[in-house]
Amino acid sequence: MYNINFEHPCRIHFIGIGGISMSGFAELLHSMGFTITGSDRSETRITKHLEELGIQVVYGQDEKNITDHIDLVVYTAAIHPSNPEYRRASDMGIPMMERAAMVGQVMKNYPSAIAVSGTHGKTTTTSMASHLFLQAGLDPTISVGGILDAIGGNIRIGSSGHFITEACEYTNSFLKFYPTVGIILNIEEDHMDFFKDIDDIRHSFTEFANILPENGTLIINADINAYDDIAKNTSCQVLTYGLDNTSADFTADNISFGEMGHGSFDVIRNGERGPRFQLSVVGRHNVSNALACLALASLYHIDDETVRQALLAFHGTERRFEYKGERNGFTIIDDYAHHPTEISATLEAAANYPHKNLWVAFQPHTYTRTRAFLKDFARSLSQADKVILTDIYAAREQDPGDISSQMLEDELKKLGKEVYYFSDFKDIEKFILKNLVNGDLLITMGAGNIVDIGENILKS
Repeated sequence: MYNINFEHPCRIHFIGIGGISMSGFAELLHSMGFTITGSDRSETRITKHLEELGIQVVYGQDEKNITDHIDLVVYTAAIHPSNPEYRRASDMGIPMMERAAMVGQVMKNYPSAIAVSGTHGKTTTTSMASHLFLQAGLDPTISVGGILDAIGGNIRIGSSGHFITEACEYTNSFLKFYPTVGIILNIEEDHMDFFKDIDDIRHSFTEFANILPENGTLIINADINAYDDIAKNTSCQVLTYGLDNTSADFTADNISFGEMGHGSFDVIRNGERGPRFQLSVVGRHNVSNALACLALASLYHIDDETVRQALLAFHGTERRFEYKGERNGFTIIDDYAHHPTEISATLEAAANYPHKNLWVAFQPHTYTRTRAFLKDFARSLSQADKVILTDIYAAREQDPGDISSQMLEDELKKLGKEVYYFSDFKDIEKFILKNLVNGDLLITMGAGNIVDIGENILKS
């Protein structure tokens, strides 16, 4: 494997530099003195920001972008060997490195490297932990898979030895990381285009726990089924938290939700009652995420008042129950949820948010996920009063021809739900403007470009 020499910065080309993670690390390496170039399909606010920093970005991926001046090519798991830049770099013998391996090498530079993993909640919890470290004055370097207002984007370059990042299990990417603290939020079936089954996924998270060093710490959700099997072979310290498992090191009592659905709770630490904390984000799942951060705070000796201020100041990240605005008296929220469990958590949170009718405009994400969880998607979406569906967002996949949003529509109708399907976003926008009334709540939901619907309505 190619080893990046951080003492002698080289020239690195990023294929797909506009990605939320790729762009952040391109900026980080640029700040370290590396000469960074990159390519992407089209200009975005992210690529424009990189260009403003002095990073050369080309639009359209072409073999001519790969020259003999490049020392290393970095690519994501979504880049296929048939990609012209990938193929050209391979033919020229230029060292190549998958994004996760590059992140792992960056982590080695930080004596305190925190990696937040789990099937759901990584971006939110990473952002919440970032608020914690910022409030404590620990000056961390942060890489988050979303836009966080507190850092003005998806990357923050600190000057301390603390590094906080997300750790994704897809293609076992997180096994290439070198964390000193690992957080496991939850473990569920997902990414079934890569994993065989839940046992395969659990094995992956077990391996993640096992990469932690002896002097490191694993923070794990004790509500995970047989969580101790994940942690039993680790040589490091283990801290547990949970909402349902009251024997965990950190748990919550007297959970309540305010007028806008924001949670508050008393923390129970090692069986002893601690102070009450107020959140500025919605849902029971965020109480669980806050407990993970309280465990992290204890590890770094961050006092309760600092934690209280940090949690209260955290209002979420872009596309995580994000308030977009109001039109004709109805409220528009956008949420990234694209897995049945995430959808259920979001809609349970929405139940505590002021509304008359709860509408969801949902865009399924990937054919494999929609096929694997078709009935589960229907059950989770049935928590809404009314559902609008559009076509599946393919992402990295090709249409296999055996799954569609109309099949999800049929499943919802079997459950007695009022459901509407449109393939065209403009038709959805017209329908919403015609049918939603004062006091209704609309959640645009999914990991694709469904957010455009709400934004277009607000602009019109």
